[in-house]
Amino acid sequence: MKSWPLILLFLLSTTACDFSEPLTPAQIKEMDFESVLKMAQQGNASAQNIVGSRYVNGLDVAQDYEEGVKWFRLTAEQGNAPGQRNLGIIYSNGLGVERDYKESVKWFRLAVEQGDAIAQLELSRSYFFGQGVVQDYKESVKWSRLAAEQGNAIAQFVLGNAYFNGQGVEQDYNEGVKWYRLAAEQGNQGAQVNLGSAYFKGKGVAQDYEESVKWYRLAAEQGNAGGQLEVGIAYYFGQGVSQDYEESVKWYRLAAEQDYAMAQNNLGNAYFNGQGVEQDY
Repeated sequence: MKSWPLILLFLLSTTACDFSEPLTPAQIKEMDFESVLKMAQQGNASAQNIVGSRYVNGLDVAQDYEEGVKWFRLTAEQGNAPGQRNLGIIYSNGLGVERDYKESVKWFRLAVEQGDAIAQLELSRSYFFGQGVVQDYKESVKWSRLAAEQGNAIAQFVLGNAYFNGQGVEQDYNEGVKWYRLAAEQGNQGAQVNLGSAYFKGKGVAQDYEESVKWYRLAAEQGNAGGQLEVGIAYYFGQGVSQDYEESVKWYRLAAEQDYAMAQNNLGNAYFNGQGVEQDY
C-alpha cells in the first residue's frame, strides 16, 4: 500500500544557502517586503528566493504564483539550492506554470547536488510515485534516508513507513520504530500516530498500551484526527487509561468534526447506545 504524507505538497522554504553575503538569509527574511524586493531587484539570490516565497504564499503581498515563479527562476539560475528546490515544487504542483514532473525533477536534482534536505525528500517522493522518473522504491528510500540523516522529520517519518511497509527495503519493524521515534520527538504528527500504533500492536517494540496512548495523545493535542480517534478508542476500552466513556466521546467528537468517518461512526454508536452521552437515536 502506498503511503506518503500529504504535507509534502507545499514545502516552500525561504532558507537560502549563500552565507557569503553581508546579510544572512535569516536576517533578510525578517525584513519588510519592499526592502527585500529592492535587494532581489539588485540580484541578491537569497532575497529573490524570499520574494518568490512571499508571492506564492501571499505573505505581505497579494498572492501571485506567476510572479513567484519569476523570482524562483532568477534565484535558481544563480545556483541557489532552496530556489532550485522551490522551483521544482512549483513545477510538481503546477503553480503558475503547467505541471511538469520532469522539469520538477531537473530542479530537485540540482538542489540535491548541494545537499538540500527538502530537495532530497522531494526527489524521494518523485521516485515513490513515479513522477518525472520511473517509479523506484529503492531510489526513493535512498533519497529519503539522506534527508532523514540531516534531521528532516518528514523524511524520518517517510523512512519509517518504508521499513514498516517493506517498500524499497526489507521490512524491519525495529528500524521503522527507530525512524518514527526520531520524527515523533520532533513533533511530527504522523510519526506520533504510527509510533502509538507500534506500541499498541507490539511491532518493533514491546506492547505497551500506556506508551501507545502517550504518543496518540501528543498527535491528538496537535489536532490530528487519527490521533484523536485512537485516544477515544483507548478511553472506550480502557487500554492504557482508565475506561471513561465521556472522555472517549470528547475525542471522537473532535475527530468527527474533522470529517473523520470512523470517528463519526463511533460517535454515532455512542449516542445510539448512550455511552458517555445521553442516548439519542
